[in-house]
Amino acid sequence: MAIQPIRIFGDPVLRLAAQPVTVFDKELRTLVRDLTETMKEAPGSGLAAPQIGVSLRVFTYHVDGVLGHLVNPSLDLTDEEQDGPEGCLSLPGLTFDCKRAYGVVAKGFNEYGDPVTIEGTQLLARCIQHETDHLDGIIFIDRLDREQRKAALRAIREAEWAGDSAPQVRLSPHSTFGRAL
Repeated sequence: MAIQPIRIFGDPVLRLAAQPVTVFDKELRTLVRDLTETMKEAPGSGLAAPQIGVSLRVFTYHVDGVLGHLVNPSLDLTDEEQDGPEGCLSLPGLTFDCKRAYGVVAKGFNEYGDPVTIEGTQLLARCIQHETDHLDGIIFIDRLDREQRKAALRAIREAEWAGDSAPQVRLSPHSTFGRAL
């Protein structure tokens, strides 16, 4: 088990649709453990494999004391909606209100390939939808209304973690023969 670095908004892997898991082996179980440990260390309510740079349809969650994972999820959503604060480990420190389905029935598999069904409402439903979105290359700010999305993008640009840090310019002690500043 190893805690992995979490990919930050702007990393291309976060915008790719993840590949379905086809082999349920020791490597997958290691991935699930790494996701779980990384999520708990962050700390977060959920973490999808693309967030640690692995483009596979796997996520972990830890909501209301329930710790679990889901492989190759498919979701059935309720018509009833909820609107509430949502954040993301790939957008550290930022939270925006986001509409989601109030309830979800998620079907998939565990790390051994056994079928699993998870039913949840409120925070668990929000978490499962959020993490499944990551597997489809969707980030929660994509689901915000236009005004909120503009505010989110502005906050991202202003965040200390956004973009590359400005390079330090060091002056050469050697003559540049008039070819540089």
